[in-house]
Amino acid sequence: MTIAHRATAILPCSDLERSTGFYARLGFALVSDHGHYRILSDGRGWDLHLRVEDMAALQAPLNPFGLYLYAEDVDAVAEKVRELIIEPGAPHAKPWGMYEFAVSDPDGVLVRVGRLLA
Repeated sequence: MTIAHRATAILPCSDLERSTGFYARLGFALVSDHGHYRILSDGRGWDLHLRVEDMAALQAPLNPFGLYLYAEDVDAVAEKVRELIIEPGAPHAKPWGMYEFAVSDPDGVLVRVGRLLA
C-alpha cells in the first residue's frame, strides 16, 4: 500500500494489551510498539495509534472519542465481534445511507464499522 492522502486515528486507552486484543478482533495487527504507544494496521488502509492515558480523567463511560472504520465486507467484520455489537440485529441499513454496526472498545470508545449503501 502506498502512503496516500489519509487520516489515522490516535486513541487513548488504559491498557495497551487489552486494547490491542480488542482491535485485533476487528482485523488490526501490531506494527510498532513504543512502550506507552502502539501502532496498529490491517495492511489495507485501517491504521490506528493507541496511547496510554488516564481514562478516569477522560470519563471512560462517557468517552468522547470515536472511530469509524469503512469496510467492504461489514458482515465479515461483525462476525468477529458479534457478542459485542451494541444494537440488536446489526449490522443493518441506517437512514443516513450506511450499512453499519457499532461496538464499544475496552475504554468506552464508540467504534462503528460500515459501508455506503449501494
